[in-house]
Amino acid sequence: MKNDLEESDPAIVATNLANNAGVSVAEQGEPRAGTKGNADQQSTRRAQDRESVSHALDRIRNAARQRKKEKFTALFHHINPEMLKTAFYALKRNAVPGVDGQRWRTYEADLDQRIVDLHSRVQRGVYRALPSRRRYIPKPDGRQRPIAIAALEDKIVQRATATVLNQIYEEDFLGFSYGFRPERGQHDALDALFVGIETRKVSYILDADVAGFFDGVSQDWLVRFVEHRVGDRRIIHLIRKWLRAGVLEDGIVTVSERGTGQGSVISPLLSNIYLHYVFDLWADRWRRREATGDVIIVRYADDIVVGFEHEADARRFWDMMRQRLQEFALQLHPEKTRLIEFGRYAAQARRRKGVGKPETFNFLGFTHICGKTRHGRFQILRKSRRDRRMAKLTEVKNELRRRMHWPIPEQGRWLKQVLTGYYAYHAVPTNFRSLGAFRDRIIRLWAQTLRRRSQRHRLIWERMIRLANDWLPRPRILHPWPRIRFAVKHPR
Repeated sequence: MKNDLEESDPAIVATNLANNAGVSVAEQGEPRAGTKGNADQQSTRRAQDRESVSHALDRIRNAARQRKKEKFTALFHHINPEMLKTAFYALKRNAVPGVDGQRWRTYEADLDQRIVDLHSRVQRGVYRALPSRRRYIPKPDGRQRPIAIAALEDKIVQRATATVLNQIYEEDFLGFSYGFRPERGQHDALDALFVGIETRKVSYILDADVAGFFDGVSQDWLVRFVEHRVGDRRIIHLIRKWLRAGVLEDGIVTVSERGTGQGSVISPLLSNIYLHYVFDLWADRWRRREATGDVIIVRYADDIVVGFEHEADARRFWDMMRQRLQEFALQLHPEKTRLIEFGRYAAQARRRKGVGKPETFNFLGFTHICGKTRHGRFQILRKSRRDRRMAKLTEVKNELRRRMHWPIPEQGRWLKQVLTGYYAYHAVPTNFRSLGAFRDRIIRLWAQTLRRRSQRHRLIWERMIRLANDWLPRPRILHPWPRIRFAVKHPR
């Protein structure tokens, strides 16, 4: 049975007809001058566009919620000018341009006409995806992470398509999946892991790392997974275009049958769909049918942490997970995937064995440690990962050298932004000392930079401390305890 939205919802048919009408003659004839009246009109149109898009998305999501097993055969007409314009304004303004060299501000200058032209090409099937430009960013371990930078119009169409598909898959994705999903973030995943270990009978942690996930995804399997819920061939054709567009590096375009192009707008959703079918559904079924004790699962993109009550369960799951991933062209990293004792009873168990303190594991920028409260009760301690902290300090050091001769107030304002951003993510309970160490190191780097400005500097340490107190915010805990925030978001 097909789920044709145009048949099931008359309102969607009306929306489709309105979309086909395109932009009115009155809108096309409006002057482009930046007068106050025109600015108000543009703001009004944007608000109307968002409202129209919101109504259409609500209808898709309601249909997805009610029809869990059916395919959506009429989605393409939702990639309309209003959706494309809303997608454009959701993009980053200062993003690095792709192979087209097109920047956000330049495109906005004649947005209405460009969007109409883009919509026409997409609907007529003559839209062509350009290859992504390859760029590398440093990883904390010294290696380089390849990033695919798509052309601006590809980003717009990808954003619009992802917005439509998200309405379907947000009704399908499981609760322990947190990566790149609306209204879910890294701290939500960290909270869930903390609460799961603290409240369930967890004695072992499987810290799983999928080797080269974004480059290893099978595109054939990915399309087959999308087709489970999407029966609109035009949407499938768009996805195939982006997967086969290739990557431009050193003047050569390379096309591969594997990978999703990490860094592209559509890639996070496609990777979540892939792991939903490859891992999430399988792991959830294994937990319900084969586990003999408690099992908790938290996944953020390709970072997976699974907690077990029994070691036998953990080892069986590990072996079966390895086989499961291999069936779909993926593999666990042999060195980074490990099983450790961790939990409220781990310290006692290891003490009896005479093997020392429980091991630690890293997840989303924090090292998780088996610790105790002041009253001797078990408590999970979370500290900023040392390698990530050192990498950030190296980045600040290099940037300070570049800004060496800037006026002190400008340096101070920039360092304040650095610290504020660092605190915003890392200021969690039990991490106060690490925040203080980071700030202290920033002060010393700033002092070294200022002293290098002249061989006869007069910067004594007391003056440096005054400068730091004037410009650099002191650390303080900004995030609540995970159990409190988790209880608010998940009152069940």
